[in-house]
Amino acid sequence: MTRVSSRQVHDIGRRRAWVVWLVALSVYVLAVFNRSSLGVAGLLAADRFDISATQLAAFTVLQLSVYAGMQVPVGVAIDRYGPKKLLLAGLVLMTAGQLAFAFVTTFPLALLSRGVLGAGDAMIFTSVLRLVTAWFLVRQAPTVTQLTGQAGQLGAILAAAPLAYALQEWGWTPAFAAASSIGLVVMVAVALLVKDSPYRREGVIKIKLLALARTLRAVWGNPGTRLGLWSHFVSQFSVTVFSLLWGYPFLVAGQGLSPAAASALLMAMTGWVVVSGLLLGWLVTRYPYYRSVIVLVVVATMALMCGVVLMRTTPAPMWMLVMLVFAMASGGPASMVGFDLARSFTPPEASGRANGLVNIGGFSASLLTMALIGLVLDAREPAGQSAYGIDDFRVAMSVQYIFWGIGACQVVRYRRKALVHLSRVHPGAIEQLKRGETFVHPGVGDREGV
Repeated sequence: MTRVSSRQVHDIGRRRAWVVWLVALSVYVLAVFNRSSLGVAGLLAADRFDISATQLAAFTVLQLSVYAGMQVPVGVAIDRYGPKKLLLAGLVLMTAGQLAFAFVTTFPLALLSRGVLGAGDAMIFTSVLRLVTAWFLVRQAPTVTQLTGQAGQLGAILAAAPLAYALQEWGWTPAFAAASSIGLVVMVAVALLVKDSPYRREGVIKIKLLALARTLRAVWGNPGTRLGLWSHFVSQFSVTVFSLLWGYPFLVAGQGLSPAAASALLMAMTGWVVVSGLLLGWLVTRYPYYRSVIVLVVVATMALMCGVVLMRTTPAPMWMLVMLVFAMASGGPASMVGFDLARSFTPPEASGRANGLVNIGGFSASLLTMALIGLVLDAREPAGQSAYGIDDFRVAMSVQYIFWGIGACQVVRYRRKALVHLSRVHPGAIEQLKRGETFVHPGVGDREGV
């Protein structure tokens, strides 16, 4: 890396920082909206493209596969080119993908358009986190990260209500074409208002790819990064699977709710993300030493409520379904803890790579779970979605326990390794975390990898 002189031209954590964050947040809200748009359009998509449950799941599986597969190269690109350029590139791809999805009428082309959308989506969240790292004080970053995850779920609300209404009133093509046009407005705001950092650099930063690769190995070799990845893996996939694809069919075909009631539950689920995120944000800031323990408690609650509903041979009462979606919604804020864990083990200049690696976790679990649920439903009910019943969903939704079990074991494993590593490489850091103080990583050293 070629270092250049720089001088601070904007205050960190003050008014300009919040402006940059709000504009970047609007891009993330749009990304979540685009990602969630198939959740309320799944049944319409099955009719439009004449596809099975496995093929319907393929839309989201491909979208998330592209998303997860691009996280490492996107992380490297953010560290090299800056988050603003990645935000703009992501907006171009998302807009193109959503516009194409509005007009195509064949399954292969529709699948391709969702892949393009996933490629654009892949560039957004880690870019926003990089801006948070650059523009906010260390003590502010955990709270702003949680706020980012919570506020971003407004996109899911917009997909669950306004998009569902637009699809019903306008039809497929006008609804998705109108949705794609939002990207053009947001592009202008990013171009005018977002800056990569509060510093003005005198000269051009040149980062050698060899150096990037070397620090990437160090970041991956750090057990703290893997602890963040598995924390994200175990807590994020259920809320993603439920809100993006299988929650609506589960509530309508499996639990007998009306489409309006199912949409209302999905919106309530998103609202609970905000409420639980505030609590989890406070807990993570107050008890940084127990962050991964907090994740495991949330996961145990999700698994318990899911088990209570799935063991029933008759539809669950509304109060029980509300508790189920609230428990699953808590997994969204819990997954943000993975990025906070990675920040403790990674210096700011390598945060793009660390966040990219962490982000792979939950989305890998999500796409595998979505695909398995689709396969199980097709195996149990070859007649298709019109014949799905409660017993089909009881079996299919149980595949989540495979990933909860794997993820929980890995969190316990890497929590132990991470604590040993932190104690060895950064003496005094463990005591600092136990006192409730934020640990600031001093930089990647020769002993970072294991």
